[in-house]
Amino acid sequence: MLRAHVMPHSAIRPLVAVLNGPNINMLGLRQPELYGRATLDDVEALCAEAAEDVGLAIDFRQTNGEGELVTWVQECRGRAAGIVINPAGFTTTSVALLDALLATDLPVIEVHITNIHRREPFRRESYVSLAATGVICGLGVRGYAMALQAMADILEEHR
Repeated sequence: MLRAHVMPHSAIRPLVAVLNGPNINMLGLRQPELYGRATLDDVEALCAEAAEDVGLAIDFRQTNGEGELVTWVQECRGRAAGIVINPAGFTTTSVALLDALLATDLPVIEVHITNIHRREPFRRESYVSLAATGVICGLGVRGYAMALQAMADILEEHR
């Protein structure tokens, strides 16, 4: 599921990949008591607005496939300025995703809608965190907007 946003004016904005792992396409339906009622389309709209507000362009994607997510991360090297990622179920299982993130040599912000530290013990260890510049969890879908603000700040510091 590829949905890229092109910003309407000609100013060059740093591109940030906003990547989502498995079952994020079920937002609004799956366990709304945990994940809320916002849908993936709502999250995409929130990210587009937040990116516009902080001067970023985004490439927003979601997949249920580990290999596809790894490929998207690899494609960020030389194309994107940073990565915001909700690895979902791959958080605790994917060494391949960790290796891909490390190979990009880009700033990475890991996002989780729920507080993974208050969930089942197996959800508390994140391979992705080993590559992440920062982690935002437990703040609902607004964590994505916070991640984009943080990414804009990080990129500005490195200019």
